[in-house]
Amino acid sequence: MPTEQDLSVGQLAARSGVAVSALHFYERQGLIRSRRTSGNQRRYDRSILRRVAVIRAAQRAGIPLSTVAEAFAELPQDGVPDQEDWQRMSAAWQQEIAQRISQLEHLRDRLGGCIGCGCLSLSMCSFVNPDDAAARRDGTATLLDPDRLI
Repeated sequence: MPTEQDLSVGQLAARSGVAVSALHFYERQGLIRSRRTSGNQRRYDRSILRRVAVIRAAQRAGIPLSTVAEAFAELPQDGVPDQEDWQRMSAAWQQEIAQRISQLEHLRDRLGGCIGCGCLSLSMCSFVNPDDAAARRDGTATLLDPDRLI
């Protein structure tokens, strides 16, 4: 049952700096939960502010929402992440962030040379099409690895 301490979706949006539509999306994804009033209005426990803060921090670090959902699944139902939880989550995400940094540094270091060469050939360019395994097989197919284009 909603209480006086609960937040409406508008209040949660104002306090968290997150758009109402994003809060609805987070709820559809199971990242946050609301209760309904007798008038069928959403009400959020104030503790949801902490969950939204964790979601936003993770997003700023490039962590996918599916990974955040996995971390939240480790908490008790409707559990509020505390400092220990946050440390555990962030430690788990550090490897993923380090890998992204490495990919971006690789991109940065090769970008100037690729633009300078001007070829952008899908069949030969090691920047646009790194490690073209398909071409090595039969010399014709070109498959792009989207993870390598980051």
